[in-house]
Amino acid sequence: MIKRLPTDPFLLKLFATVVLASLLPAQGWGVPLFHHATQIGIALLFFLHGARLSREAILGGLAHWRLHLAILSVTFLLFPLLGTGMAAVLRPWLTENLYLGVLFLACLPSTVQSAVALTAIARGNVPASICSASASTLLGVFITPLLISIVLAGATSAQAGVSLEAVGKIMLQLFFPFVFGHLLRPWIGGWVGKHNQLLKVVDQGSILLVVYTAFSGAVVGGLWSSTPISALLVIVLGNAVLLTLAQGLAWLLGGWLGFSRPDRISLLMCGSNKSLSSGIPIANVLFASSAVGAIILPIMLFHQWQLLVCAWLAGRLGRNGQD
Repeated sequence: MIKRLPTDPFLLKLFATVVLASLLPAQGWGVPLFHHATQIGIALLFFLHGARLSREAILGGLAHWRLHLAILSVTFLLFPLLGTGMAAVLRPWLTENLYLGVLFLACLPSTVQSAVALTAIARGNVPASICSASASTLLGVFITPLLISIVLAGATSAQAGVSLEAVGKIMLQLFFPFVFGHLLRPWIGGWVGKHNQLLKVVDQGSILLVVYTAFSGAVVGGLWSSTPISALLVIVLGNAVLLTLAQGLAWLLGGWLGFSRPDRISLLMCGSNKSLSSGIPIANVLFASSAVGAIILPIMLFHQWQLLVCAWLAGRLGRNGQD
């Protein structure tokens, strides 16, 4: 009997939002309305991320500093190197914004929820994964723009950089709400835990709002008329190769460093996963509104492929760990 492949329901909502923006994009008075709503949504999203961050879990995993350093190295050093090489190979078949999207994907932080869940399924070091993935999300707010600036240093059409204006936007829309939410955790943490489903709706609604706004601007600017289907197929193939290389090298690195099997699993799952929920808001802050729609396409496609591969891999590692 063939098992049903895992599909993220949220990803289906994302693509439905892309279709809606393609057919009914925001125009006229709707543009500033959605722009301001998007800024509020992003701030709320990071506020809730901060409120959910468990200080106890982080402190409990800090002893594994070598593992955390390895995970961050895979996420912010190895992956950008692989992504830069992959983008260079694929560039002849990509539009400029899709090329930039591949570079942006490679520079993103690790996802938290799915990386921790996959680590648990694979019987890895869950406390360490919580610590590393949370740290990756927080550090990514600053490291991702810096990495993008570095990898685009030699590009003639660079559209991103760590300008004072970009830093100000990041602090205002992402970092301050995150820290404020975490500082309020002692008072609102219990409520957050009891209303997880409601907050999940707020989280996803914020992301969908950003996606709709981004793709509306891109569609009005001629996104689909300037993006050939062949370029999207090349992105799918490149994503598969990129994830395979990152996972293989992360597993080998864990063995070379002498990590235990649970620690190698944590390195594999946290190091090779990229965050869609952090990537879309960061892209919205860093890039011109007309370019964001195309730039986030690679991470949206990568997210589904990462889910399929990592779910299969986690199940296999978990079964082998029982032998």
